[in-house]
Amino acid sequence: MTLLQPFIEFAFMRRALVACIALSLSATPLGVFLLLRRMSLVGDALSHAVLPGAAIGYLISGLSLVAMGIGGIIAGLSVALLSGAVSRYTPLREDASFAGFYLGSLALGVTLVSLRGSNVDLLHVLFGSLLAVDNPSLLLVSAIASVTLLALALIYRPLVIDAFDPAFLRAQSRWAAPLVHALFLILVVTNLVAGFQVLGTLMCVGLMMLPAAASRFWRKELPGMIGTAMTLGLIASFSGLSASFYLALPAGPAVVLCAALLFFISILVGPCGGILRARFFTVDKEKR
Repeated sequence: MTLLQPFIEFAFMRRALVACIALSLSATPLGVFLLLRRMSLVGDALSHAVLPGAAIGYLISGLSLVAMGIGGIIAGLSVALLSGAVSRYTPLREDASFAGFYLGSLALGVTLVSLRGSNVDLLHVLFGSLLAVDNPSLLLVSAIASVTLLALALIYRPLVIDAFDPAFLRAQSRWAAPLVHALFLILVVTNLVAGFQVLGTLMCVGLMMLPAAASRFWRKELPGMIGTAMTLGLIASFSGLSASFYLALPAGPAVVLCAALLFFISILVGPCGGILRARFFTVDKEKR
């Protein structure tokens, strides 16, 4: 009962938990597919790419949820499209293209926020304010999570095919692979914008990628990995918020730290390739 007490007594803790639950259910499946497509660092790049758009929205309307969200989505999608175009029409690979654009976007966004804002505003944009989530932010995050889950259900089969055998998908339809890839990037960007509202641009990718990476050590089949990633995200959200309340830690980093701790535990004891389990299994096999 002690662990539940903060969420029973304080509305801001309940709002923060609901926002993290929504992100855990929608962002972690996207993280699993980023992992399968070997695009893990693309999520990090896109999380920084939303910053200039959010900063422009901030300059125009202050700390307006709608303006910063729309600006972040436009900036993130622009970077994704530009990076794809550069990698397609030049010898530069897509990961290098994303790296160049995201570093420039991060510097531009910080500069824009600093033009009119204070250090407090800059920290709010970069690291979020999870315990200050209000009802409009909660509605936006919940709506994005709902749309993401519905969209994933609709494109699940072609998305799986594109992850494992993109040549087969291209053979079936000329436009299927680019369309699925574009829809997937749109979902990633919108979820990063939702996470940016809660965890900030530097932290939001943590809840997307860490549970997804950890799930690889627990299950081998794709549906099991997605379910495990969601579960680990929920555990990290609850434990991180509880730790922030009782230990006086910043809430957003505490959630990501708990996700990182689950990731390291998975590396050690996960049944599908964990270091300690593989070591003991090898020793037992040698004894036999």
